[in-house]
Amino acid sequence: MSKIVENPVLMPNMLKLLRTLVPKLTKEKYKGQYGRIGVIGGSAEYTGAPYFAAISSMKVGADLAHVFCQSSAATVIKCYSPDIIVHPVLDKENAVDMIIPWIERLHVVIIGPGLGRERKILKNTAAIMKFCLDAEKPLVIDADGLFILNDEIDIVCGQRNVVLTPNAVEFRRLFGEDDHTSQDKINRLGDGVVILKKGVIDKIYIPLTNEAYTLPEGGSGRRCGGQGDLLSGSLATFLCWFLQANQQNPAFLAACASSYFIKKLNYVTFKKMGRSLLASDMITEMPSVFKSEFENIKKDLPGN
Repeated sequence: MSKIVENPVLMPNMLKLLRTLVPKLTKEKYKGQYGRIGVIGGSAEYTGAPYFAAISSMKVGADLAHVFCQSSAATVIKCYSPDIIVHPVLDKENAVDMIIPWIERLHVVIIGPGLGRERKILKNTAAIMKFCLDAEKPLVIDADGLFILNDEIDIVCGQRNVVLTPNAVEFRRLFGEDDHTSQDKINRLGDGVVILKKGVIDKIYIPLTNEAYTLPEGGSGRRCGGQGDLLSGSLATFLCWFLQANQQNPAFLAACASSYFIKKLNYVTFKKMGRSLLASDMITEMPSVFKSEFENIKKDLPGN
């Protein structure tokens, strides 16, 4: 087995492409066409994570965001924002049957933020994940959604438009410590699954290529909680848009866009807030950073 080769993503060229793929706002479209995102997660202990994922998907530009959570988390999440549609169903006996009709209406589903490790919840979530995969629903799998895959990685093998977003520890649990062993396990996923490994330098793995694409270092030394949830939410919206644009590699492009966006967002917010920076502060800065990086076409003109 050959060693994994690392190739840098040339972000100036990549950004020029990504800006062309961000849909232009028009009065001709109706509510929901710019993105309907679902989040499977949220427990009594972890209410912030699903909120961060849902609100960031909307701040980037999705029209609607749904959170399917445990009953104990619903009121808290609703109080964070009236813009999010909250379904307190994940702990119900018939949770899967209650959620499936909603899943069919969504463009992309995020699985994992604030999910927790309760056995019943993990069982329900695994069943929802399998339904999504059978229905070819694009997925972003993060946090405790990845915990489910520790024992059931085969369910995503051979699937398409699936993005896994592990941090370094989660990556080792899924794929092991050794490069050769890791690459063998990664290749089993098939070329329709993309892995965005989060770290000081984010890396994107595309199975069967023996390559990892390294993204520019960015952000700051402030590693507050919630940034991974902001990434998963923004990634879901980018994935929705790039699928609508009929790109051949939408998951890879969405991983590049979300990684770059969150690193830049953290850097800009840190310049204002310093050591006190929180994920909620980053949400406040999302509109200006998105406009600057993805809608400022002047940056693509000669001489810029």
